[in-house]
Amino acid sequence: MAPNVDESVKLFLSIGLDEKTAATTINNPKVTANLTAVIHEAGVTDGCDRTTGNLLYTVATKHHSNLLLHRPTLFDYIVSSKIKTPAQLDAAVSFFDNHAAEDFKLNEFEEACGVGVEVSAKDIEKAAEKVFEENKSAIVEQRYRTNVGQLLGHVRKSLPWADPKIVKDVIDRKMYELLGERTAADNEKPTKKKEKKEKPAAKAEEKKAAVEATPEPSEEELNPYSIFPQPEQNLMVHTEVFYSDGSVLKCNNKKEVLDKHLRVTGGKVYTRFPPEPNGYLHIGHAKAMFVDFGLAKERGGCCYLRYDDTNPEAEKKEYINHIEEIVNWMGWEPFKITYTSDYFQELYDLAVELIRRGHAYVDHQNAEEIKEYREKKMNSPWRDRPIEESLRLFDEMRRGMIEEGKATLRMKQDMQNDNCNMYDLIAYRIKFTPHPHAGDKWCIYPSYDFAHCTVDSLENITHSLCTLEFETRRASYYWLLHSLDLYMPYVWEYSRLNITNTVMSKRKLNYIVTNNHVDGWDDPRLLTLAGLRRRGVTPTAINAFVRGMGITRSDGSMIHVSRLEHHIREELNKTAPRTMVVLNPLKVVITNLESDKVMELDAKRWPDAQNDDPSVFYKVPFSRVVYIDQSDFRMKDSKDYYGLAPGKSVLLRYGFPIKCTNVVFADDNETIREIHAEYDPEKKTKPKGVLHWVAESSPGKEPIKVEVRLFEKLFNSENPAELNDDWLTDINPNSKVVVSDAYAVSILKDAAVGDKFQFERLGYFAVDKDSEPGKLVFNRTVTLRDSYGKGGK
Repeated sequence: MAPNVDESVKLFLSIGLDEKTAATTINNPKVTANLTAVIHEAGVTDGCDRTTGNLLYTVATKHHSNLLLHRPTLFDYIVSSKIKTPAQLDAAVSFFDNHAAEDFKLNEFEEACGVGVEVSAKDIEKAAEKVFEENKSAIVEQRYRTNVGQLLGHVRKSLPWADPKIVKDVIDRKMYELLGERTAADNEKPTKKKEKKEKPAAKAEEKKAAVEATPEPSEEELNPYSIFPQPEQNLMVHTEVFYSDGSVLKCNNKKEVLDKHLRVTGGKVYTRFPPEPNGYLHIGHAKAMFVDFGLAKERGGCCYLRYDDTNPEAEKKEYINHIEEIVNWMGWEPFKITYTSDYFQELYDLAVELIRRGHAYVDHQNAEEIKEYREKKMNSPWRDRPIEESLRLFDEMRRGMIEEGKATLRMKQDMQNDNCNMYDLIAYRIKFTPHPHAGDKWCIYPSYDFAHCTVDSLENITHSLCTLEFETRRASYYWLLHSLDLYMPYVWEYSRLNITNTVMSKRKLNYIVTNNHVDGWDDPRLLTLAGLRRRGVTPTAINAFVRGMGITRSDGSMIHVSRLEHHIREELNKTAPRTMVVLNPLKVVITNLESDKVMELDAKRWPDAQNDDPSVFYKVPFSRVVYIDQSDFRMKDSKDYYGLAPGKSVLLRYGFPIKCTNVVFADDNETIREIHAEYDPEKKTKPKGVLHWVAESSPGKEPIKVEVRLFEKLFNSENPAELNDDWLTDINPNSKVVVSDAYAVSILKDAAVGDKFQFERLGYFAVDKDSEPGKLVFNRTVTLRDSYGKGGK
């Protein structure tokens, strides 16, 4: 059993942790378990000095999943003070990451991490003097605004094993000797001077200098896959399984097993993207694809698309077809498409072997009894039945001789373990349900916990990558492969992608789809990939967003949806041509233009393109009747308002300035029926406001009508999942607004489903699949970054 809180606090204080760090550690069960195990392994349960304790704390919090094979050696060096600085510890970890047990040489290890190297105070003093001499003029100029971290870095570069605290003390002393006491000016924040407008050449030089001064991106930023080891390094201990009796199982590949694997794969990286075909994929799956397919592509390897189809009741052919199609749309090409059900015979044979080895048994407890026994950490009454009896009963399960719910095959793990994923997990259950892919051949089906790791091994996966909620399943993953003497892939967990104002639980998505809270799996308000595509989002934008997140293990963070919208705008700004649509038309009659006159004006598809390229332009008619948006007219003007008002002028985008001369009301004397205005054919007027507009193409002929769907966030709260059972009450009733009779310029009449545009001043829009001949439907993808103001792009 795990120690109680008071015992843990006392243990952590005994190794020199301060009370605040100890209390913070206790609040994290995972770190508490890691640190407790490290203290026991290092043999310092009676306490140690603070330096040793801090290094052990670093191992527990930063490096627990690594170096399991070499931890006894590492702890010997830490406890004996042969390794006594963070720099030495980092060097030791780096060394062990690149060395398997077979080629580990003690002298190389000691040399790599500075064991026995003594750096005296005189050495540090001498190195610091050199650094100060080289940087003296800059230090004198900047005084106490000098970046001391850089000075520390210079000293540590020449003396990597120096004690950083002593180095810092020496640097601080030398700063004082050179500069004296801090003055009031040293403590003032630098003020920004208002600079005069520089000449273009000077600005260019400044911009160039700024670019040159930009720090180099890290290797991980340049290549997020650099954190993953090569296949030939897969001899490391993958995990430790701590049994309730105090024993520890260290799981790693034997050399002959890894050599056989490498012969089959040719040393290539093999990954898999393993969705369950029980719903449509969402943006979280886009991150999984980026990790799985991306790593394989970056290393010149192979990635399977594997359908995890172990539950025949939840799976549909519709979902299978969707997944393959959306993977291709996202730009990924599977090496091979497989199904877990392809391996049902091999999995059954492995289950039989597991029973023969004494590691599985047929159980007759029902679901409620299993739950109760797990909560009490009690063994099943059938746990110790004879192996031959379990073999016979499992065969009867396979042949359909036992009723559904009357028997399961369970793995014989450790019911008293601190990890609930070692509570004799179910390996097989009976389901008299035909399988969408395998047909009616089987009436027993493997569980995820049995099938996932074994199929990973059968497919020779090198990197089994999944989200952090599966981390506690590592123990059962490796326990099963170890029990069957199978090859073990390298398992690594990354943070789940959580985005504000939505839900990404498949259960919740399925509920709001099947109960018609949204219009299907591809509703543009959902962050399903089908919904994003229908909304007009490109796979390029989605992949850029996911790449920007990185492949980190920092779990629990909620990414604001505005970050996704940023990448969408970045992409569409480059790829979506501009055009004009008026959502709520207000008629404007140009009284000083002949009723039969129509001018063809040039409007720009691409605002930044050169004017000598004819393809940049499209034609818009300007006639006696034009339409502006109702929101762009007020009866009362104000200084901060750039729209049209009585007696005020505005510029029609790509057209002429117009001035409001009269307002015509309906019979109720409130509703504005139309506006009368005069245009300035000479363009002498220079109004501040710029409006988008649409005109009649010929006298009396209305512009083309389109339907526009304006989407907002589906949920009002940033994290509706926190509302538990009340999450449905958080759905935004105004998340979809349909504008049925918007007016559009004629160039849009030939737009096809999926075409994307920027409606000037309104946002980015895409043609929806509901479009019909003569009635286009547009979905708003995302609003513009900023208000259009004074005529921006």
